[in-house]
Amino acid sequence: MMKQKDYTIPIYIIEEEKLRRNLQLIHDVAQQTQSEWILAFKAFALWRTFPIFREYINSTTASSLNEALLACREFGAKCHTYSPAYIDKEFDEIVACSSHLTFNSWTQYERFHDRAGICSIGLRINPEYSEVGTLLYNPCSPGTRFGLTADQLPETLPADVEGFHCHCHCESGADVFERTLQHIEERFAPWFSQLKWINFGGGHLLTRKDYDIDLLLRLINTFHERYPHLKIIFEPGSAFAWQTGSLVSHVVDVVEDRGIRTAILDVSFTCHMPDCLEMPYTPEVKGAQISDSGNFVYRLGGNSCLSGDFMGMWSFDHELQVGEEIIFEDMIHYTTVKTNMFNGISHPSIGMLHTYGTLEILREYGYEDYRNRMD
Repeated sequence: MMKQKDYTIPIYIIEEEKLRRNLQLIHDVAQQTQSEWILAFKAFALWRTFPIFREYINSTTASSLNEALLACREFGAKCHTYSPAYIDKEFDEIVACSSHLTFNSWTQYERFHDRAGICSIGLRINPEYSEVGTLLYNPCSPGTRFGLTADQLPETLPADVEGFHCHCHCESGADVFERTLQHIEERFAPWFSQLKWINFGGGHLLTRKDYDIDLLLRLINTFHERYPHLKIIFEPGSAFAWQTGSLVSHVVDVVEDRGIRTAILDVSFTCHMPDCLEMPYTPEVKGAQISDSGNFVYRLGGNSCLSGDFMGMWSFDHELQVGEEIIFEDMIHYTTVKTNMFNGISHPSIGMLHTYGTLEILREYGYEDYRNRMD
């Protein structure tokens, strides 16, 4: 282990104290509402932290065979699994790793439900309502490939269907859930009496500072009063890892063209922070503000050959120097699960800052990691 400042390499650092803070809040909400909150691997899958997670939650959610295997082998419990399309050769192994299995379409259900074993079977539903503004992340946009609308359901569900799964949020507040819940009930309440559980998916950002926890508690508890037989499940990803750590990078050069100064870093947006280009998501940069005015304004550029591998204009209070740290805050969720090695760019190390003040390096990457991806 090493002290927090004893590194000169790019590194993701997750802080144990902040992670436990989020986990405790989620655990408390689950206890107060008799609901189940499970970790979605699509946003966070650092398995070396799973022993900490197991102190607060009991299950996870997977969307692929590899995630299902991660649940069984590293988290130590069967998962809730949903995939837009199961693949025949993988299906039986997914079943062996799953406690719940949700189908996206009738054709998928008809093809595989007889092979679901003892898994509790669910159907993904589409309430045709979502307040997600970024089309790339909106699962209810016209022409979506996700879920069944109410008019596609028979009056009586197949006997082995025990649950509904609905996902239509993205870093949303409790007020969004309140409005969405109205649409879900209006369209799908006639089938609730035939079910055992309902999964309201992810995107519930209850660990955000301005999130209305009291409203969330009321919504869940009053829903439970209306449908006491239904087990209520949530599967956020970002909420668990929200503001739990940073990506530490360094300036390797400063170039200028037509009055625009770009500080080139030893990390890449397209490789290591893809949501900054896709969503787009703008993290805080320690010691800087988003602004194109001031004496020390820089565009921050990645170190890949992609022309668009840069983000914004940032105003600093001093002239940047080669070797200087640039720290991107809140860089733990939807980062390590989405990174790539385009251009052979080295992957940042991954570390955990423990509550007792030392930094444990969980993983370092080298040439073999790049080579073996194409082996």
